[in-house]
Amino acid sequence: MNTIPERYALVRERIAAAAQTAGRQPDEITLVAVTKSWPAATVLAAYEAGMRHFGENRAEELAEKRPVVAAALENGLGIIWHQIGHLQSRKTTAVADQADFFHALDRVKIAARLSSRLEENGRQLPILLEVNVSGEATKAGFNCTRWEEDGRQQDELLAAVTQIMALPGLEIRGLMTMAPWDAPPEEIRSVFRRTRLLADWLATAVPQANWHTLSMGMTDDFELAIAEGATHVRIGRAIFGERQS
Repeated sequence: MNTIPERYALVRERIAAAAQTAGRQPDEITLVAVTKSWPAATVLAAYEAGMRHFGENRAEELAEKRPVVAAALENGLGIIWHQIGHLQSRKTTAVADQADFFHALDRVKIAARLSSRLEENGRQLPILLEVNVSGEATKAGFNCTRWEEDGRQQDELLAAVTQIMALPGLEIRGLMTMAPWDAPPEEIRSVFRRTRLLADWLATAVPQANWHTLSMGMTDDFELAIAEGATHVRIGRAIFGERQS
């Protein structure tokens, strides 16, 4: 299977099978096609294959690609652009202007900068809080490594949520996390499971916000994520092959 439509069809089959095994419906799961480092032409080819949700890791790539794709498709024709990567302070303007969904909010400072720009341009931006449940130092996100038993972690997360909810233009929709690389399947599932349980806890602690979205799982572990409740899976390599440098 060497073409984008063929690989996309196979990924959709795998999503459907994983959903069925978990007792879920495939349409509960949104496939975000990760086009990091791929040109706008690849996005257009993926669009022709049926994809509508596209994820970018770098804010500058999103800012470059979206206008090109919009021009080619009469203003985008239903495409939803997801900023899924870590965001630096100096790049918040690009995300506030171009993203339709932001998966990786990990600091109140970033939220405040996004909110300021969103107020200027009159936009609303759905966001997910990125949480670090695995404890890996290389992972970004609010520290939730021992959230079930650590009252300080709970209090710090709730304080951040309260501050973010007070900022205009931002709409909390749920959580995002990343599992460890090359870990045993049960360890990976545990990270996803604990993130789902954290969302459940937040839904009780802060019912004013929406905690239904769980962005979990990538090419190597999305089936495990679906088994644990993922609503959005972020898949690049399985559809597009190895990334271009």
